[in-house]
Amino acid sequence: MKYLCQVWFDGSIFSTMSDEEQRKLDRDSLAYDRDLADSGHLIVAQALQSPQSAVTVRVRSGEMSVTDGPFVETKEALGGFILIDAKDLNDAIRVAAGIPLAKLGAIEVRPIHEFG
Repeated sequence: MKYLCQVWFDGSIFSTMSDEEQRKLDRDSLAYDRDLADSGHLIVAQALQSPQSAVTVRVRSGEMSVTDGPFVETKEALGGFILIDAKDLNDAIRVAAGIPLAKLGAIEVRPIHEFG
């Protein structure tokens, strides 16, 4: 089964980290992605730019509106995602717990809905 691991965290935590701590987090994250690839779990992993770079698009009654930034102001924002293949939810949770940013934020694990 496929699961999406959404990586949520408060971006301001990076301002409290030293350059070396940030580099270590980057190294640990990339190493974990390699481990997931080697184990056959990884489908794709991507980091996202800050929420300030986002736009929110809505279509209501045939009219499109575009708003700069995220729709809702929250302390934690979606910072990236890892799409994995896991044998079941417990396996997906185990994989999510190993994501380095789980120590600083939260990982939402959600099964992919297969159509057809």
